[in-house]
Amino acid sequence: MRVLIVEDEPNLGAQLKNTLEGAGYAIDLAVDGEEGHFLGSTENYDAVVLDLGLPEIDGLTVLDRWRKEGKVMPVLVLTARDSWSDKVAGLDAGADDYVAKPFQSEELIARLRALIRRASGNASSELTAGDIRLDTRSGKVTRAGEPVKLTAQEYKLLSYLLHHKGKVVSRTELIEHIYDQDFDRDSNTIEVFVTRIRKKLGQDVITTIRGLGYSLEDPDA
Repeated sequence: MRVLIVEDEPNLGAQLKNTLEGAGYAIDLAVDGEEGHFLGSTENYDAVVLDLGLPEIDGLTVLDRWRKEGKVMPVLVLTARDSWSDKVAGLDAGADDYVAKPFQSEELIARLRALIRRASGNASSELTAGDIRLDTRSGKVTRAGEPVKLTAQEYKLLSYLLHHKGKVVSRTELIEHIYDQDFDRDSNTIEVFVTRIRKKLGQDVITTIRGLGYSLEDPDA
């Protein structure tokens, strides 16, 4: 899952980036509203963490512009602890949730996971397909109750397909959502990861739709 952070305070921005990368997300970091608006308008993100007090263009304006442009990715706004007016303004502008500063990293990650799940139509923190289970809280994957060890990129790819179970996902979409902006994106690596996942979880777990991409469905679907 790919997340955009828009935060002008250097230490907090770096902390958020490191924390979310450690939780398995591909992260792009923008340091002002102008850059944040541009990235959010031109790149595909599964969620955005948006500070409201930004230079160049303030966060509320950035959010309002995204929504008017038809961008529907979930947005989690960062607000001052006692600023109830910022919370109301953010939600009215199209934010999906908020976290007040200072905050615990665990709370921000949990809220972000919930936003991404809900955006893809998944209410539970556990994603399933047949006897395959991926727990988004612990990052653990099992098949028939037995743990399966995946690399970070294999986990990201499986997680994205499970979040979009039953849909055909193109290589381009996978590349855009499991790598950050600065990563050397090579579509051939997607096939390598799919092959590795099939070896670990079963050859029929991911279906190749020739010319279109990949699909992951329940066996009885």
